[in-house]
Amino acid sequence: QVQLVESGGGLVQPGGSLRLSCAASGSIGVINTMRWYRQAPGKQRELVATITRGGSTNYVDSVKGRFTISRDNANNTVYLQMNTLKPEDTAVYYCNADASVLPTWRRLGVWGQGTLVTVSS
Repeated sequence: QVQLVESGGGLVQPGGSLRLSCAASGSIGVINTMRWYRQAPGKQRELVATITRGGSTNYVDSVKGRFTISRDNANNTVYLQMNTLKPEDTAVYYCNADASVLPTWRRLGVWGQGTLVTVSS
């Protein structure tokens, strides 16, 4: 199995910054595309940012220019640098990865447990 563990959430004032991390561990063959989702209270889960193994990225319009997704393939870790945070960014942020799992190289979609980001004065 493969596990994802997020960290870095917390309370921040509007205009502030946070950096989320998500580390994969377990029987990893390869981690392909990694993503950050978020779910605000009473709303559906939303795809925020995507990064391929080769480093190509995509963002939802509402975070373009403020958030940056990056990854460290050697350590199977993905990051989300969040700047100029707004109250509407308040949500539980989830990491998701497309993983191939040893020893069978079976492909799985893996989710982390989520980390809460609260933007409030």
